[in-house]
Amino acid sequence: MKKYITNGLLYIFCCLLLISCGTVPPEKYFNITVLNTNLLFGFATNGMYRQLESPSLKLGEDHGTVVMKRSEIINEKIKSIEENYEKVKELKVTEDTEEIIKTSIALYEYVLPVFKNEYMQLAESIDKGIPEDKIQSESRAINDKYFSGYTELNNKLISAGKLYAEKNNIKVNWGVY
Repeated sequence: MKKYITNGLLYIFCCLLLISCGTVPPEKYFNITVLNTNLLFGFATNGMYRQLESPSLKLGEDHGTVVMKRSEIINEKIKSIEENYEKVKELKVTEDTEEIIKTSIALYEYVLPVFKNEYMQLAESIDKGIPEDKIQSESRAINDKYFSGYTELNNKLISAGKLYAEKNNIKVNWGVY
């Protein structure tokens, strides 16, 4: 009889352990849906143009450093955005997480085509040495066309993120928000 009780308790413990392992903590939801969108900082503002103006360095074939092409910078940005977007889409939607997940997805779906098209075109223009006034004009056109939509989605995500963080006792330094 004692053996059956011990086995029964062990079975219940294992079941509880398996159930708890499948639960995503609120901090992870927050990090994936809200915090990871910091990668988008500078979108549709002069910040993105400045990133392209001052490109990063990479290791060259002779083990020295070379300036990255602007199109490489945008390709790396697209890759990171797509990876984060996929992480958000993989999250389980619950009543508690629905707003931050849906808004985060909407934000990624808004910016990703712009990076693939307009920002890639801008980067290629810089790589080709197109005159500065035309490059600045392309950058302003992106800003004018997409800034308000991005700001609206980003503010909606930040608002939802604040509510979610407060509800789940997640300590966040919101900076200027």
